[in-house]
Amino acid sequence: MALTKKTIIEKITEKNNQAPSEAKDTLEQLLEIMKSTLAFGEDIMISGFGKFQVNEKTPRKGRNPATGKSMMLNKRRVVVFKCSGGLRDRVNGN
Repeated sequence: MALTKKTIIEKITEKNNQAPSEAKDTLEQLLEIMKSTLAFGEDIMISGFGKFQVNEKTPRKGRNPATGKSMMLNKRRVVVFKCSGGLRDRVNGN
């Protein structure tokens, strides 16, 4: 099961004895900062967690799987996440 915004807000509320509205505002502000930073093409590095990075994809030849027809895919930017060594170890139980 995926962790949702609602669950994150509940966990913040429990840990910090905050009102849910304060926790929601804080989370929304954090996410807005992250979205605008990535939209400008800048990376986000969070120590002990990882790095969100914007990569450029070049135009390339593709294929429509439904019809088998060839097509050109436009260039685009994608966000990738690379976790820190500490997070990787924790996920793997080390």
